[in-house]
Amino acid sequence: MEADFSLFKRKQPSKSSTSKGLSKVAALRIQSEAHEWLMNPPSEFEYTPTDDLRRWIVQIFGAPGTLYADEMFNVQFDFTDDYPMEAPEVIFLSPVPLHPHIYSNGHICLDILYDKWSPALSVSSVSFSLLSMLSSCTKKERPPGNDLYVRRCFGGRSPKEANWHFHDDKVLLAVKPCDQSSSHLLTCVYVG
Repeated sequence: MEADFSLFKRKQPSKSSTSKGLSKVAALRIQSEAHEWLMNPPSEFEYTPTDDLRRWIVQIFGAPGTLYADEMFNVQFDFTDDYPMEAPEVIFLSPVPLHPHIYSNGHICLDILYDKWSPALSVSSVSFSLLSMLSSCTKKERPPGNDLYVRRCFGGRSPKEANWHFHDDKVLLAVKPCDQSSSHLLTCVYVG
């Protein structure tokens, strides 16, 4: 039995949107962050500005002496009108790194992207968190339940539609029934 995702509510655009479809607050914050990156570019990342403020592609370079040394990964940041009050959607693009907290579809099990988000965080701080997550990895492997999670995310579902629970550094995937009363695809749970 497949889930009926037509029940998911989509956010309506703000009436105070700019011509690019972002709220003034979100557009100003994103422009400010882009300016900061251009003025003080971190050596671990590369970002090339485009005309589309809603989407950034940041290249993350694996740190020397880690499992990901000499590797480069593209991370996509998608912003909404509610940024910075709401986290951007952040996913790895193909090729996706093999990591216990990164699913093969690019979704990332990292608390600051969901319930631990703060408006004080930025693209830069999230990028450093992702680099730290990669750098501390001791074994290249997919999270438990990767195949099931990816199957449940058919049609390009957002990682924000999953119900993420975080505890310690181990991942356990618990699938919730996908019925009309469920508002999430599944639950990803960290267990100690």
